[in-house]
Amino acid sequence: MTQIDPRALRDAFGAFMTGVTVVTAHDADGNPLGFTANSFTSVSLDPPLVLVCLANSSRNYAALSQAKGFAVNILAETQVDVSNTFARPVEDRFAAVDWRPGPHGSPVFDGVSAWFDCSMFNTVDAGDHLILIGKVEAFENTPHPGLGYARGAYVTPAAEAEALSRSTHLRISALIEHGGKVLLLDDGEGRLTLPETDVGKEGASAALARLIAQSGADAEPGFIYSVYEDDARETQHISFLCQAGSDATSEGLFTELSKSTLMSVADPVICTMLERFATESRMGNFGVYFGNQVTGKIARVTSGS
Repeated sequence: MTQIDPRALRDAFGAFMTGVTVVTAHDADGNPLGFTANSFTSVSLDPPLVLVCLANSSRNYAALSQAKGFAVNILAETQVDVSNTFARPVEDRFAAVDWRPGPHGSPVFDGVSAWFDCSMFNTVDAGDHLILIGKVEAFENTPHPGLGYARGAYVTPAAEAEALSRSTHLRISALIEHGGKVLLLDDGEGRLTLPETDVGKEGASAALARLIAQSGADAEPGFIYSVYEDDARETQHISFLCQAGSDATSEGLFTELSKSTLMSVADPVICTMLERFATESRMGNFGVYFGNQVTGKIARVTSGS
């Protein structure tokens, strides 16, 4: 068997884009501890289980291998500094973040995309790592877009959309989702549409924030879901997928994407995008569309487990 180059293997593993988390717990003396990790995944819904991998060489190994539980904090795009702090040998890492004990006791952070406070379900030795399997005792999910990581670099899809915001004739839409339903507005002619607007000097991020504010939805700017050239209108269109924390809204209505609903969507390109979203929501396998109003490609970015 050909010997595997560990560095080359690590680089290959890094091609898989992940989220970024900080795993936290308490040591035997009750002091908070934590480290940055992207080796996190969901395991089971019944019972609710998650796992994270801990290097045997970690200075937290002894404490975490004996801990009664741990928390996983999924970092938001704005928390690159938090990731860096918990990835380095900083003396007091927790001074750099607002945190509190979770319902089960482990430290949970403010401003994250989500957190899971877990009891220790099992530990499994696996090569040079220890697999920590936690049973979710409490969790919180927020609309904050999550921080990504791939090939040794952070990925911030929502923030990076600003780089596209200076394009001529740029139009954006907000695909705001809650509980499988999408916020749709009346276009004034009895047809349905997404919240959308032209982007001016304010930039895409500010325009998207304005769209969400006008809708009254409890949502924040999210990930790019579709980028396409609309040759017929001579515009570039970017649609952002945003998650709402509730179904409250001052404009429009969160609506199931049934066949009759889709038939009422005014723009056939938006209708096709919503059909794709309905399918991907059921499969739990989302992608980003690149192309024009007729044809393009979908780059898969996450898969259900």
